[in-house]
Amino acid sequence: MLLRFLVMISLMCLAPASFTMGPATPACMDDVPCVLGDRSYHLKLPDDWDGTTPLPVMLHFHGWQRTGALPVKHQRISGATRRRGVLLLAPNGLRKTWDFWDSETEDVAFAAAVLEDAARRYPIDPERIYVSGYSFGSAMAWRFVCENGDGVAALLAVAGTLRQSEDCPQAPREVRHVHGLADTVMDFPVGPGGDETYPVALWRAHFGCMEGIAQGSWSAREFLTFERTTWECDGGRVSLDLHPSGHFIPHGWIARQLDELLGLPPSYP
Repeated sequence: MLLRFLVMISLMCLAPASFTMGPATPACMDDVPCVLGDRSYHLKLPDDWDGTTPLPVMLHFHGWQRTGALPVKHQRISGATRRRGVLLLAPNGLRKTWDFWDSETEDVAFAAAVLEDAARRYPIDPERIYVSGYSFGSAMAWRFVCENGDGVAALLAVAGTLRQSEDCPQAPREVRHVHGLADTVMDFPVGPGGDETYPVALWRAHFGCMEGIAQGSWSAREFLTFERTTWECDGGRVSLDLHPSGHFIPHGWIARQLDELLGLPPSYP
């Protein structure tokens, strides 16, 4: 349903006179939130956008006790999107948090409305919608794609999950998750028998994945190394990056995922 709506709105935005829908609306960008009913969200346009080319979108959920004003200024979030031609959308959680604990949450519908509102303001590419988040925001990103992920190109989740026993009615086409083995804030979810691939067990089961394939080490900055495992699956693709440190957004991780998803040469920042 969401994907069909975004396709329709995007086609309207590509009509010759339709771009006035963006600039003609009240300006909202960066620190100035876009008002949506009794809630709001922030956005950041990419550098050097030509004003007409449909934009890939990254919907990013902020961490606990933060707001959407942080991601649009954060070097490891908006620093990645704006250099790669991606429109960043950062919703504001009620009371600076998210209700991701079960499916009975209004935050999924709100986030869907954010995507729809952004599609009225700017031409977006409905085939390249990425959903991301950090900490509590990562758990909210999981919840969003669990309930409304059909048509989402990829989940980019940083240090936060749902219970691996959740039953998700929907899913994105691809899942990419990163977690620190020493994380004690959103504790690293070790599985039975010390299974360190357990943080993505839910999606591996949902997609019917086969055995994981170790991809070896990689790093965007020499002080932090990731170990990647990937699963090729019947219904999607899953990857898990592990690092030895704690609870933070790793340098270059979001940027690298976008480079790979968009078919760009890996770069930093």
